[in-house]
Amino acid sequence: MHDLLDTGMSVVLASASLSRATVIRNAGVNIVQDAADIDEDAVKESMRRLDHTAADVAHQLAEDKALAVSVRHPGSLVIGADQMLQCGGVWFDKPVDRDHARGHLQALRGREHELFAAVCIVRDGECVWRHLESARMTMRPFSDDFLDSYLASVGDDVCRSVGAYQLEGLGAQLFARIEGDFFTILGLPLLAVLGFLSNEGIVKR
Repeated sequence: MHDLLDTGMSVVLASASLSRATVIRNAGVNIVQDAADIDEDAVKESMRRLDHTAADVAHQLAEDKALAVSVRHPGSLVIGADQMLQCGGVWFDKPVDRDHARGHLQALRGREHELFAAVCIVRDGECVWRHLESARMTMRPFSDDFLDSYLASVGDDVCRSVGAYQLEGLGAQLFARIEGDFFTILGLPLLAVLGFLSNEGIVKR
């Protein structure tokens, strides 16, 4: 059980993600949520041209987000996080609408893909800790009828996550096999983050 210590140091999540905020708050960590505004597409395209891996990109985006927000929160620990999904050498982003979500799920069904989740914690413009975890996930070969039903049930929330699935809900029905940490799939390697915050005196066991 982790409890928050009254250290006077604030913890900032540099993300607008509801799932990340919920995960860390439910673990007993009080956070300020302040989303970073960076050009993720430009970062991805630049790194793609330089033959960086999907894991490299996740690391870079997590750091860029934390650094961008750190200037607004001097003295605070700022958590930046990002995910990258790779299947058959192709990178998948969050779908922009339900039609794109359908295309992503059609491309992923019946196949294994890898999901990378990176986190970088910054204080006063300096990265003090970084971490990367991955999960291997195999979607079952579901029917088009199931896909239609899933998209209708989830609605626009399907666009909130890379891969167009939400494992904490109906998205679990998409999968035949999962190898990896549940929190990593939700977008934040929570146990590793809690370990760091414990070492910093932010939480106690």
